[in-house]
Amino acid sequence: MGREASSGPDVRSNGRRGDNTIYPLEINPTAPPPRGGDDFRPFRRWFPWLLPLFIVANVVVFVVTMYVNDCPKTSTNCALDFLGRFSFQPLKENPLFGPSSFTLLNMGALDVNRVVHGNQGWRLVTCMWLHAGVIHVLANMLSLLFIGIRLEREFGFVRIGPLYVIAGFGGSLLSALFLQTIISVGASGALFGLLGAMLSELITNWTIYANKFAALLTLVVIIAINLAVGILPHVDNFAHIGGFITGFFLGFVILIRPQFGYISQKNAPLGYHSGPIKRKHKTYQYVLWIVAAIALIVG
Repeated sequence: MGREASSGPDVRSNGRRGDNTIYPLEINPTAPPPRGGDDFRPFRRWFPWLLPLFIVANVVVFVVTMYVNDCPKTSTNCALDFLGRFSFQPLKENPLFGPSSFTLLNMGALDVNRVVHGNQGWRLVTCMWLHAGVIHVLANMLSLLFIGIRLEREFGFVRIGPLYVIAGFGGSLLSALFLQTIISVGASGALFGLLGAMLSELITNWTIYANKFAALLTLVVIIAINLAVGILPHVDNFAHIGGFITGFFLGFVILIRPQFGYISQKNAPLGYHSGPIKRKHKTYQYVLWIVAAIALIVG
């Protein structure tokens, strides 16, 4: 996705009245040329390591969950029983090729009754690291691979790591408010938080994007499809919506970008005059930041 940027020195008329000749803007002849061209990157690119670590953690937790589940100990009709204690619960019980609900509860699944009456608020966080089956964990981790790593490469682990966890927590909260009789697990709330953050990042950094309408349309279609999946049985769409809203507002706060004009001036070599001082952010960015911050605090 390209960015809009201008290259080359500014020009202005330095001649006398009536002289239509255009002269280059005066610069220090000993100063190096301004940064530009293919090697110029206005924003730092980060090496993604935290979200790949999250992917590994989710897979490891699922393997541990299957080890703890030990289906042959409680059932004689386990799926893929040749896997021994790693075999899955009968498909009539769990069609996603995974453990029992009892095992998920013991491992930290979200159960509103235990959160409210058992003082187990930690379940609002632990549930996002658990998955109901192989199909569930594969779908979520593939999504995290394609969505999360791109965001971490663009904004770094310091921003994207907390965004992932806080969005997952927000998804758990909304799920606990509306689904109080069933247990819930999965990283979907955190993943939808990343999608929400991508949307708000596109909006707040609108002026620095090229092909912005195509990017917006593509992102909206992806979000709509994923929300539509939440209509299917046994899918916790409240966690999706809660994570999406949390990530959407967080994106305005922590993914705001400075304008290209400000970056160009900041990186200009000593002696290179580039006109009036540019503002770091536009007014609408500050307004969105304030509104989103208030919404997060009040919500």
